[in-house]
Amino acid sequence: MELSSLAGYARDKHHLREERKWPAFPSFSALTDPETGEWFALLMREWDGEAGLELQRCDLKCGREALRDCRAPCLTRPFRMKGENWVGIELENADPETVFRLLDRAVSAGRQRGFTVVLASRLPQQEPPPSAPAPQPDIPDKLRQMARLYQFGDTFQNKCENFCRQGKFMEDYEDDAPWDGALQRYFPTYHDLNLRQLRGYFTWRAGVRRGEFAPAPASMAYIYLYELLNGIGASGPDDALRKMRDFEAGFLDPGIGDPDIRKNLRRWMLEYAVLQNLPPEQALACADPIVVRKDNALTALRNPWEAPDEAVFSALCYFEGERLGQSPVIQKDEKRGKHLFASVWRFAAETVSPDGRDFFTACFGERKAFQWYPLGNAVYLRPEPPADADYTLDPCRVYRCHGGVWWEERYDGLFFDRARLHGLLHEADRAFRRYLKTGRYLRAAAGEEWASAYAERAIAEDREAALEAARPKISIDFGRLGRIRADAAVTRDSLLIETELPDGEGPAPVPPAPEPPAPPEPSAVPGLRAEDAAILRMLLRGEPVGDYIRENRLMPSIVADRVNEAFYEETGDNVLQSDGSALTLVEDYREDVLQLLGGKA
Repeated sequence: MELSSLAGYARDKHHLREERKWPAFPSFSALTDPETGEWFALLMREWDGEAGLELQRCDLKCGREALRDCRAPCLTRPFRMKGENWVGIELENADPETVFRLLDRAVSAGRQRGFTVVLASRLPQQEPPPSAPAPQPDIPDKLRQMARLYQFGDTFQNKCENFCRQGKFMEDYEDDAPWDGALQRYFPTYHDLNLRQLRGYFTWRAGVRRGEFAPAPASMAYIYLYELLNGIGASGPDDALRKMRDFEAGFLDPGIGDPDIRKNLRRWMLEYAVLQNLPPEQALACADPIVVRKDNALTALRNPWEAPDEAVFSALCYFEGERLGQSPVIQKDEKRGKHLFASVWRFAAETVSPDGRDFFTACFGERKAFQWYPLGNAVYLRPEPPADADYTLDPCRVYRCHGGVWWEERYDGLFFDRARLHGLLHEADRAFRRYLKTGRYLRAAAGEEWASAYAERAIAEDREAALEAARPKISIDFGRLGRIRADAAVTRDSLLIETELPDGEGPAPVPPAPEPPAPPEPSAVPGLRAEDAAILRMLLRGEPVGDYIRENRLMPSIVADRVNEAFYEETGDNVLQSDGSALTLVEDYREDVLQLLGGKA
């Protein structure tokens, strides 16, 4: 941290003046109140010749008890000043927020002892003559009263109490003094703003309340959201949540405000809805979409029999990634492919391991409780103590408060077995590609044999459904059937029976049924066509196959796909390669192909 930062903060926030009072020591200066002459800090810049560095230090009049209360490593006993009210600060490794808070403490303590509170919009360029009165800025009386409500304290709880006290007092205040400067503070409150910034904030807030969203620093936007979280400017929890959503739509969606605000806002809206016990559908509507999508996916997989194929497949894609959605199984027949993957998950989810865990629990663990800190990263005054509560957001996420402590029950990625889920889906994808003859086949992975039974069950179910759909549907009209029977009886009675025919006549002889054709000889490679086998034997003998392919009007790429599919069960890989116009036998599988063709080329 630099002394110039401290001097700038003192000037902008407290209107302190940096004075160089000692011509013989130009590297020393003091921060003083221009009205009273009170010293609040001594700034020291000293050159360390041995180290070749400038050392920056200061003595701050914030009370010796700060050494006990703050315990920051940069604090020490004063370097130059005397007395119990002074402490020393080494700025090289100091945290700016800590130093600023200590200066606030010093100024607050000094002015509470009877010094005049001065809120100046700007410092004079030079000191007025001793006889002239100090210039007084135009300060609205409401802001003066708000400043007197501030009570100094070092804790975050004190910061929240001051914010709510001052915020309720300023709830209906409006100003007309626009400000467009920069502002960056952590956990910003009214106390962190100087006069011009305060007036600018209340001017900007008045426009927001009218639905007029103008650019503003993120710190001002956070102050507005802190107000809503604490019920300032809202008629109730529903109104506060609605205004937060309006702020997102009017300030963030059009790109007016800092987009990084959205992540905090989404988190706060969900946590606020839980704390205020608003309906779960309201909480889910404003929660982070990533959280909602994850919970929806887990809900669909936990009870897949009540979820449609589309929901189950989307849930699998959420955890497996884009590659599942890009499978040739989906590309060939999207509806059928999604049903196959949903079915394989349903069959797996039915199983229970010897230790009593179902497949969902084996993949995603059990719902576990983690301590929860709602609105922990916001300026929010918590009720003391919070009431006991149970809040079910969705089937996979529950919030409970007992004994003043909040817990969140959820499925946590730390306990997910993604390898198990991937094994099931990879083996299913491999089996489904072969079943639907999609090409681009996958090799079986070691350790995934357990998943093949689920894939085969899904395939058998799909095959049965396809056969059932292909069967002709016969509907019987029993009334028409009765009429047919009656007509047949009349026809029968009008016909002559064989004994009534003239001698020597009888029914024409029935020709004998033709002999059924002999079954084809079984092939060592099921599914291999005769012309494909002929091509393979020519390649094994080293003969060209181009003429044969043209004479039989074949396409090399299609021949390669058929042959590779036929040999895949035995080799697990492609045995034939095609560049679109020629075929090449993969030499690594020459002996395998020769053996499967009967050992003769």
